[in-house]
Amino acid sequence: MSPRKLFFHLSPLKRYHLDLPNFQRSHLRTIISLSLVYVLGHVIKSLGALPILGGHIVHTVLSLTGLSLIALGTGGIKPCVAAFGGDQFEKKHEEERTRYFSVFYLSINAGSLISTFITPMLRGDVQCFGEDCYALAFGVPGLLMVIALVVFAMGSKMYKKTPPEGNVVTQVVKCIWFAISNRFKNHSGEIPKRQHWLDWAAEKYPKQLIMDVKALTRVLLLYIPLPMFWALLEQQGSRWTLQATRMNRNLGFIVLQPDQMQVLNPLLVLIFIPLFDLVIYPLVSRCGINFSSLRKMAVGMILACLAFAVVAVVEIKINEMAPPQPGPQEIVLQVLNLADDEVKVAVLGDENNALLTESIKSFQKMPHPSKLHLKTESQNFQFHLKYRNLSVYTEHSVEEKKWYTLVIRKDGENISSMMVKDAENITTDGMTAVRFVNTLHKEVNINLGADISLSVGEDYGVSAYKTVQIGEYPEVHCRTEDDDFSLNLGLLDFGAVYLFVITNNTNQGPQVWKTEDIPANKISIAWQLPQYILVSAGEVMFSVTGLEFSYSQAPSSMKSVLQAAWLLTIGVGNVIVLAVAQFSGLVQWAEFILFSCLLLLVFLIFSIMGYYYVPVKSEDIMEPEDKRSPHIQEDMTNLDTNNTKL
Repeated sequence: MSPRKLFFHLSPLKRYHLDLPNFQRSHLRTIISLSLVYVLGHVIKSLGALPILGGHIVHTVLSLTGLSLIALGTGGIKPCVAAFGGDQFEKKHEEERTRYFSVFYLSINAGSLISTFITPMLRGDVQCFGEDCYALAFGVPGLLMVIALVVFAMGSKMYKKTPPEGNVVTQVVKCIWFAISNRFKNHSGEIPKRQHWLDWAAEKYPKQLIMDVKALTRVLLLYIPLPMFWALLEQQGSRWTLQATRMNRNLGFIVLQPDQMQVLNPLLVLIFIPLFDLVIYPLVSRCGINFSSLRKMAVGMILACLAFAVVAVVEIKINEMAPPQPGPQEIVLQVLNLADDEVKVAVLGDENNALLTESIKSFQKMPHPSKLHLKTESQNFQFHLKYRNLSVYTEHSVEEKKWYTLVIRKDGENISSMMVKDAENITTDGMTAVRFVNTLHKEVNINLGADISLSVGEDYGVSAYKTVQIGEYPEVHCRTEDDDFSLNLGLLDFGAVYLFVITNNTNQGPQVWKTEDIPANKISIAWQLPQYILVSAGEVMFSVTGLEFSYSQAPSSMKSVLQAAWLLTIGVGNVIVLAVAQFSGLVQWAEFILFSCLLLLVFLIFSIMGYYYVPVKSEDIMEPEDKRSPHIQEDMTNLDTNNTKL
């Protein structure tokens, strides 16, 4: 989760604190003015990406300023656009208005999907000042926004414009405060009770405002548990992407990058929105099931719960196949026997660190690496090596939280050993890693293709790691000072780390013995597809429905306020993710289970709240006060909370 994204979803609150649309501004003027702020942010961000403008401090200031303006503009535009679009429909066009919110959300995801492909191309395929062109990647969206803004403004005469209602937020706060204070002032039992606590504001505020505040507070009460859904949904770009880095991303016809899996979400949303609107929802209605907005949102929560249960299962399977990780005062040790006969290895002076009861055969290694416990952060270990009728004692120094390989080699008629520190995090995206041990008496230069070469010193020299593309390597060219030869490395699989030992024990010339330091990733990235399907289906049922529900239940003067509150729940969800990550202290799969259980609990709470929620009909909230009949106003003032099923 990026700070820009968090600020964007918190910025609707700031927008209403500043109250931009209420100083005699309509939704249309607010959208246009904040779109200009958004464009200005892109211009400043593009300037901050130009290397010719100042140094690091200037770039940082420009970038932060640009991102802040982009977030502020987006956070202000989005609730107004949703409400402004809903305002274009009459009461008799409720079905079309519902479809508008589906198209609105579909367009958002279409833009996300397009930017996922276009932005990397603008950044990487075009060079600016000899580097990746980040300025173009920010500038083009800004230019497109200007074009969209011009087209939008050209149709202003055709739009239905709702007149501004004044400082709505201030009126709501004052009305609530007066109702509470007036209730406490008149707590005497002699004073008649009123149907609703907000009715205590009737002495000062008009009935229309009190009705609107009632409708607003009832919906805001429903919003309280909603941030937990967004806490799960927003993890696709962070924890799910990190999970993808530990999976086999080779699908045969393409090798995916971890963040490319995020394309599935907007793509699936584009598929699911028409599928749900045109197929699933009508089928459910034909079955006689009242699939209300709150029911749709509740089912969306269940689907997100199931998605994270699947994520946890995948994480557990990945952990089962991952090599052991050394903790504090621990090392992970592998023993590699390059001698011409079997060797038995034992650690002296520590019964807890016995390695193997059986001998390691020639040109073999231990079946599994072993964890050794240290008494301090660094320690000297003594090893007892039994080779034929000989006993050899060696001592090596190690440091905690490291991987090591104890290489046993022939030394004349005897054997000796050397401790090799293994590198950490050596594989890169879509690549595999190799290193070589050279048993020859001459230095070997190895050409792995694509301008990748390395040198290995003579007499058991160990090379550095090199990352190469996955695939078959049947003929790798090698050269010594007086000879050329080829080695067959075989298949280099995805995510694996290989050790190759160059020997010359036959009459056929130098050969290579291959072993895996770290096995290839066996869990395919395709196993993330079910979790993306579940969470995308849940998003369509929850988010699209929530946008329409927020509009339909909001008083006519508070459409944008409630849309902004809806976006605010997303920002709070991001804060929940940060808090859990900071203070939970759980392993990753346990965190996934925790989030799933928390959302299940929220689902139960939301279902109970929805059971007692009384939906407000559009004819009761869309008409101005002077056009309503008196009995409707009276019924709304003394609104009775009858039980209404979810």
